[in-house]
Amino acid sequence: MIKMNTRYPKGFTLVELMVVVAVIGILAAIAIPAYSQYVVKSNRKAAQAFMSQVAQTQQQYLSDSRAYAPNLATLQSATQLTIPQGVSTYYTITLTSPSATTYLITATPIAGTSQQSDGALTLDNIGAGTPSGYW
Repeated sequence: MIKMNTRYPKGFTLVELMVVVAVIGILAAIAIPAYSQYVVKSNRKAAQAFMSQVAQTQQQYLSDSRAYAPNLATLQSATQLTIPQGVSTYYTITLTSPSATTYLITATPIAGTSQQSDGALTLDNIGAGTPSGYW
């Protein structure tokens, strides 16, 4: 008579596989939104860093020209300032200078990107950034 070893069954049952799939689904439901929020914050920080760089470059331009650059194109042509790829992918950066003594840098999220719900960022000549909760 052949004796079968029933003590150690081979393979997995369908119930065990379904439990593993459910656990993976729960972990993914928690991890994916947290990662998405991290990516949005990271892109925002990159835009803010570039805006700070533009503000510093504006101060240098003011020292040389006795007025702020009227727009970003003028500032870029006078300096080695370039918009990083990581910023230009998610934001449109504009620089307006309504007078020789003031300017406003604006980073507007591009529609269709992960940043579109983030809202516009601004930084002015006195260093005031809005929205204040992001700076």
